[in-house]
Amino acid sequence: MLGFLIVLLSSVFFCFQNVIVRVLFNQQTVLGVFETGGFVTPNLHHSFLLMFMRMLLGVPLMASIAPRLYGPMWRDVAQLVQPEQRFLLLQSVGGGGLMFLYLALLYISIGLIPTSIALTLFFTYPVFTALFSWKWFGNRPTRFRWSIMAAVLLGSLLTMPVPNTTAGDYNWTGVITGVVSGVAYALYTVVAQKSFEKLHPVPFSWISFTTTLVLSGLCLLLWPGGQDQLPWLPLWIGGLLSALMTFSGHILNNLGIRRIGATTAAMIGASNPALTAVLAWLAIQETLTSIQLVGVGVVTLSVGLLSLKRSQ
Repeated sequence: MLGFLIVLLSSVFFCFQNVIVRVLFNQQTVLGVFETGGFVTPNLHHSFLLMFMRMLLGVPLMASIAPRLYGPMWRDVAQLVQPEQRFLLLQSVGGGGLMFLYLALLYISIGLIPTSIALTLFFTYPVFTALFSWKWFGNRPTRFRWSIMAAVLLGSLLTMPVPNTTAGDYNWTGVITGVVSGVAYALYTVVAQKSFEKLHPVPFSWISFTTTLVLSGLCLLLWPGGQDQLPWLPLWIGGLLSALMTFSGHILNNLGIRRIGATTAAMIGASNPALTAVLAWLAIQETLTSIQLVGVGVVTLSVGLLSLKRSQ
């Protein structure tokens, strides 16, 4: 039961994290009381900036707390430089690169389309995880699983916003980046599960965070933008809150995977789109059409059934 509660709590933290990103990108009425947000426009450069600020705060925070969660933290990290551990180090850094990719794409998607829709598209990742497992590990999906995958894709289609003459391009950009972020996260989970055979989730998570920090910093150097007029105080506040949510969510999720397994954790995580829809409705009064709500429900139910079947 403890493992279930840990993963469920991690899902709540992830929901808060993505609503925070939505507020940073778009002005919202928070709790129906005051308006705030819209501090930066939703583009790739600002996604790198917000990710860098989040990780700049999150990496030292994680470094200070991680040894209390896992005593041999720094010993395990130091051993990764040994020749016999090099491949495991490359796996961990590769996981960090995939974390960077999925976060950048998800940031863009959340900024362009409603949070719950972006998260619903992102949470099609178990479908891609099943396909990658089939290709690399020979775990061929059954007919039942193919049916569930089709239902997931149908539900995602229902959540897509109808483009109009003024915002159509932005809508479809948000849809595409939402789906591709799910593909990147599916690859991340495959790499993580393989790495957990030899490496504890805590040092793996710290390496992923550090890699994301370095890559987002490099991207800011390669593609500099005008930042002198940005409202830095609310951005740093948002970055701190986002760092706390990201750190808590990833640590709890990885610890939960260690207790109950990745497939059961994915089943619980499938509730994330529905949780996000409720949270966005409560916190920033985001509304969805009835068809989009049906799509959210179909994806949540289908991914849950897929993960449940995989765990049997």
